[in-house]
Amino acid sequence: MIVGPSKALFMDEISTGLDSSTTFQIVSCLQQLAHISESTILVSLLQPAPETYQLFDDIILMAEGQIVYHGPKSCIMSFFESCGFKCPGRKGDADFLQEVLSKKDQRQYWSRTEEGYNFVTVDQFCDKFKASQSGQNLAGELSKPYDESKGHKNALSFSIYSLSKWDLVKACFARELLLMKRNAFIYITKAIQLGLIAAITGTVFLRTHMGVDRIHANYYMSSLFYALLLLMVNGFPELAMAINRLPVFYKQRDYYFYPAWAYAIPSFILKIPVSLVESVAWTSISYYLIGYTPEASRFFSQLLILFLIHTVTLSKFRCVASYCQTMVVASICGTLTFLVMLLFGGFIIPRALLPNWLKWGFWLSPLSYGEIGLTGNEFLAPRWLEITLSGATLGKRILMDQALDFSSYFYWISVGALIGFTLLFNVGFAIGLTIKNSK
Repeated sequence: MIVGPSKALFMDEISTGLDSSTTFQIVSCLQQLAHISESTILVSLLQPAPETYQLFDDIILMAEGQIVYHGPKSCIMSFFESCGFKCPGRKGDADFLQEVLSKKDQRQYWSRTEEGYNFVTVDQFCDKFKASQSGQNLAGELSKPYDESKGHKNALSFSIYSLSKWDLVKACFARELLLMKRNAFIYITKAIQLGLIAAITGTVFLRTHMGVDRIHANYYMSSLFYALLLLMVNGFPELAMAINRLPVFYKQRDYYFYPAWAYAIPSFILKIPVSLVESVAWTSISYYLIGYTPEASRFFSQLLILFLIHTVTLSKFRCVASYCQTMVVASICGTLTFLVMLLFGGFIIPRALLPNWLKWGFWLSPLSYGEIGLTGNEFLAPRWLEITLSGATLGKRILMDQALDFSSYFYWISVGALIGFTLLFNVGFAIGLTIKNSK
């Protein structure tokens, strides 16, 4: 609760069920908070230990519904001495203050032995306090009219959040990094899994069994689509992890620990290295095993597209999780969006075979841009420039069969589109975290 923007904390009997050592540690923490952040903290305690009592700056002593004393701790003993009562050295101050108001225990603290003792009631103590210097100072402060024009300066909290925007983002980055370290086993397992599947895939589409011809071109096309499909499926665990974190996020958001955007930005940025490692694991193993064009520039071009596809997929599943909130609904919606992207991706049904009223779906699927980028990167390479009977190059003919015959500059359009989808899904993720409430 202290992390929030509250500048005034009211705590009732916080020592119940705690030992004196733990109570001292908690009150010591509160004392530091009050002094450093200039907060106001009011704590009610019953019979606190002497060490705990010494941590307070001001004391409010109450009895029978009335305030007997309200002022600095350093003045309270002198006030009771002026009333004829003195705390013996063997007695703790807190115990003395409670017993001096009791009819049964008051007599033992009477210090004016030359005078006869008469029980001093709570009302008499209250009258004496009002007549004392501390009481008059308090009454004088309360009697001053409040200048409403200075209200904004005297507000208890100047902002919704207790930290600056930059500090909030840094705190959320540290929090997300800690959670990723705790889930390191998942990320390592996913990377190893991709590496093993890449090795198996490379033996299925082994380059020594494939040539640069019309027949084996379909094998290359299938392997590219399989790479896209596998990296998208690899993002499904992100859905479950995002759902599991939502209850804690909603609790902390509602207590104004941090805004939704401060939570969304680290979730996106810190997953970029994860996408990079997993796409490198796939590409570095499968590229030369399958036998794509052996050019460094085309290797890195393929790596970039696969990296962006993985990033888009993680962003999409986080976005779905922020709106669906439960694992059952999120799994249904996540699978549905995945199947829609797959259907309009241009491989299962080529773009040319889609009905005219559905062709717009091709341009709304991130998978389409992945297909355009990967196929153009491979089949527009020099080794596919053999002229066919139709007059077109072999690579161009293969792309035309799949309705993916785009110019080479469409590769960079695909890169830009995938970056746009990534930003769109992450903005949607932040909006979903902001507008949705915990179920």
